Amino acid sequence: MSKNATKLQVGIAGLGKSGWDIHADAFGRLSSLYTVSAVSDPRAERLAEAAERFGCRTYESVDTLFADADLDLVVVATPSHMHVQHAIAALKAGHHVLIEKPIAADVDEVDAIARQAASADRIAAPFQNRRYDPIYLKVKEVIDSGVLGRIVQVRMGIHGFSRRWDWQTLKKFNGGSLNNTGPHLLDQALEIFGPDKPEVFCKLDRALTSGDAEDHAKVVLHGPNNPLVEVEITSCCAYPQDNWLVMGTRGGLRGTFKSIEWKWVDFDKLEPRPVETEPSDRKYNREQLTWQEESWEVPEDQAQTPMAVPFYAGLHDAILGNAPLVVTLNSVRRQIEVLSTCHKKFGLDE
Repeated sequence: MSKNATKLQVGIAGLGKSGWDIHADAFGRLSSLYTVSAVSDPRAERLAEAAERFGCRTYESVDTLFADADLDLVVVATPSHMHVQHAIAALKAGHHVLIEKPIAADVDEVDAIARQAASADRIAAPFQNRRYDPIYLKVKEVIDSGVLGRIVQVRMGIHGFSRRWDWQTLKKFNGGSLNNTGPHLLDQALEIFGPDKPEVFCKLDRALTSGDAEDHAKVVLHGPNNPLVEVEITSCCAYPQDNWLVMGTRGGLRGTFKSIEWKWVDFDKLEPRPVETEPSDRKYNREQLTWQEESWEVPEDQAQTPMAVPFYAGLHDAILGNAPLVVTLNSVRRQIEVLSTCHKKFGLDE
């Protein structure tokens, strides 16, 4: 632990899109809790940029970064296929570790990280910042309130129409929509689904991507005592749909990542409707429903605060022993099991 017991010394491995735009940015906003003391990246211009911004030590090699004994926390933001080896190496060096998504390719790799974390008596924290998504938290609050009744089905989606051609479109780098975007929605989907192990159906396709990994994915989680939860991630939807659609026995919810609305019926105030076995007046059943409606949008202050900020505030408390870790390896292990099942059982042909 650093000399200042409340301010953690951080090393960032990888200064790409996530390492710089998400993690470094969050630490800059939480300067009372963290200091970026060291970084590593093979590109000299990125190291120079970090040194200018943070006044930190710079290393071309991740191994040299991991050997820096003054660090409390190492952020593994290297390319996806390197996450496991780098997380384990950082733990062996005695650091707490934050691992970018996807944290691993299968549950065996997750378990290997967990064993090393236990052996080193260090925290290995999966980066699932959208566990702090204000809209998700509000949707979960509405669902848990019971106002919509029993939840029958939930659909979550990120729709777009675009081409992509970077390294994250390649299978050999653990690319594809499921690994790139899927961890965000699947993390929330599994929390809504509940603690039971889901049955999984998945459909993967290559639509507009230049790589060999999928850019269209549909995942369905289902079980006998759980809502059916659908996750759609696609780059070939010319008519994007709502990001959220919830169907319940008393009402429903719909919305985007910025605002939602929901409505429900109080059936206790309506006339009972027992089954009629005799033919009646040649008309289908009809009744006038009285809807109660509410809406909510993300407050401006929350909209302007990246989700990584509350995530790292919580991680700081966990490392200092002041609070339990919110996003645990075990909770994300379930997500990796779903991703692995989709890739193995429903993946694209080689």
